[in-house]
Parts: sequence; C-alpha cells; structure tokens
Amino acid sequence: MLNFLPSIDRYILRLTLVPMLGVFALAASLLTLDKMLRLFDFVAVEGGPVAVVFKMLGALIPEYASLAIPLGLLLGVLLAFRKLATTSELDTLRAVGLSYNRLLRMPYIITLLLVAVNVALVFYVQPVSRYYYEQMEYELRSGALGASIKVGEFTTLADRMALRIEESEDDGRRLIGIFARVANARGQVLSISAREGAFLATRDNPDTIILRLTEGTIIQDTGMEEDGGETPRVLSFSRHDLPIDLPAIEQFRARGDATREYILPELLSIGWSGDSAPNERNASVASFNFRLVEIVMMFLMPLLAVALAIPPKRSTSALGVFVSIVMVVAYHKINQYGEDVAALGRLDPILALWVPFVIFAVLILWMYYRVAYVPGGQAIGVLETGFAKLSKQVARLFGRRRPRGNPAPPDLAAPNLSTAE
Repeated sequence: MLNFLPSIDRYILRLTLVPMLGVFALAASLLTLDKMLRLFDFVAVEGGPVAVVFKMLGALIPEYASLAIPLGLLLGVLLAFRKLATTSELDTLRAVGLSYNRLLRMPYIITLLLVAVNVALVFYVQPVSRYYYEQMEYELRSGALGASIKVGEFTTLADRMALRIEESEDDGRRLIGIFARVANARGQVLSISAREGAFLATRDNPDTIILRLTEGTIIQDTGMEEDGGETPRVLSFSRHDLPIDLPAIEQFRARGDATREYILPELLSIGWSGDSAPNERNASVASFNFRLVEIVMMFLMPLLAVALAIPPKRSTSALGVFVSIVMVVAYHKINQYGEDVAALGRLDPILALWVPFVIFAVLILWMYYRVAYVPGGQAIGVLETGFAKLSKQVARLFGRRRPRGNPAPPDLAAPNLSTAE
C-alpha cells in the first residue's frame, strides 16, 4: 500500500508506528484506569448507576488523547532512532549520505497528521466533551441520573420525608424492610413500616413517584396527645400507595461558562471583542494561547526525539528516554501555570506562555544541532557521563556483596606468612 514511498521511509515508518501506538494505548489506559477508580468511588458514594461511569470516561477520552498524542509522537520517534543507533544501522545510513534531516522526513509527515488531529481535538472536540462530563457530574450529584436510595441508611426526600430500606433485590425492583416517616404542613406525622415495597412511575406527573407498600402498619401522630387530645392511631394495611414528590432539579448551566469549554470561534470572539468583561477576555486569550502553544510544540518533538535517542558510542544507556518524558511533562506543567496566571490578568499571555516556548525551542534546536552537525556531539553528554559513573559506583557497591554462607576463595597469589621462615 505504501510502495510509492522509498524503502528507507517505509522502514522508519514501521519503526516509529509500533512504539507510538503502544505509547498511545499505554498512556490512555493508565489515565483511564486511574480516573475509573475515582469515578467508581464517586458514583458509589452518590448512589448513581454504574453505566454513567463509562459515559463519563468516554467524555474524557478527547482530553486524554490530546495529552497522549505529543507524548506518543515523541517516544515513537525516539525509540525508532534509538533502535537504529544501538544496532549501528544509523551509522550505515549516515555513511551512505543520508542526513538526519532526510531521515526525519517520515516522522514529520506523521507529525503533520497528528497536529491536524490534535487541532480538531483541542479546539473543537475537547471543549464540548468537557462540558458533557461536567453536566453528567452535576446530574449525578443532583440525582437527575436516577440516583438510588442507599440501603441501610436514612434518606431525606423533599425535606419532609425520611426513608430507610433494609434490603434491595432485583436491581431495586423489590424492596424489603421499609420504614418511612412523613410529616405534613399541619404538623401530623405518619410512621409507616412495611414488609415489602416497590417504586412506580406516574404518567400524570413526572415529578412524583409512587412507593407501593405491602403488608405494613401506619401510625398517625396528630401531635396533640401531650395536651390530652387524641392518641396516635394505628392502621394495618395489605397494600398502600405513598406518593413521593421528587426534589426540583436546577437546569445545568449553559456551555461556555467555563473558559475551557469554548471552541475556537468563541475564544476568538470573546478574547478580541471590546464588549467582553476584562476577566472573560483575559481567560479566553490565555486559553487560546495555551492550546496554540501546545500544538506548535509538537513540530519540535521529532528534533527532541532524535537529540535524545542516540546514546554514546559503545553504550546502551536509556537516559534519553527518561529525560524526554521529564522535559515534556515539565513543559506542560509550566504552560498550565502560565495559563492560570494569564487568566487572572497578572501576566500577559505572550510572556506567560510564549517565552517558555521560545526557551524550550532554543534548547531543543541546540540539542539537535549538537547531534546532527557536531562530530561526536552529544545533547546530554554531561548527564550521560554522570549517569555512567553513578552506574559503575552502584554496580561496584553491589558487586562487593557476597551471598551468606559462601566464604571468599583464598588468594592464591598471597604468600603464607605463617609458614614462611
């Protein structure tokens, strides 16, 4: 299918795609699993349905993808060139006249495709999916998603009814051991206990449900027995329908009240409009520059990958992989801090976001120049030397330790001083 490409480009494409897709899958899995545990705990506490967890995770996929794409691109190219370097294939390619710029042709084609995908995610898909996530979280807290009554605990409904259920079977269709205490506006209190019950929906009023009770007792307290009035009345029933008014649920806010939920046209219209409030304008401009600077940095990822992929001669050190991850994560955190500061109006977005970009860009270009144009140059040569010395010290330290019960062999070259005379 890719026969129109030169063989070297097809080879580098194959070396890059496999680790890149692996990093995508690994990063997405780690982020999803970490969030899944928190969401399961949150949904369990709120008493909501389990299916909402997977809907909320689906809404987070665009955000996780926008984080995993730059990291996957970096590590995919880095591991591809590291394999070429450790197997001496890179020396052969360089010897036949292929420069680093020529070898980076295919990685930059991949970069252009991923940049287009990330632009769509960051400026259009991610803001909408974030809004849907916030909406589901709000509805879960408010009970709009069908939050269930917790078994074994008292639950207050409509501020005038306390309900407790001992057991629940058939996914909540059958309730066992029900106790309810209901108060009305005239001060009368009904204490109701029933052996079984079930919730039923009403066609006339969707804001009211029916709790159908079976085989129970009602104790009516009029509140006048202390004055010598009526005593509480006790009634037994075989079936009793108890209407329950559902609490009113406020409508969730409109999309865009949070800055990160604006898509690109909305960011531009708010950030460069004279009618917007200063705080909204600062937040919109900061969010726009944050998204833009994260995307532009992707064009430098292949250069950083090559600079950190090539270990010193006769070495298989993987220090470059560790340094690349640290640099990317540190740069992302610096951008997040810059966005927050610029959104508060304390610093201009150009200074808060583009100055760190220029610093990192100059550093990456210098590292690439050292590897590509300086004979024997190393981008992190000082770190590699220090890491090699540290590794030798650690190996020597653990090499001196011998297993217990195995005495050291005698030194055959040493003289026996006890018999020398």
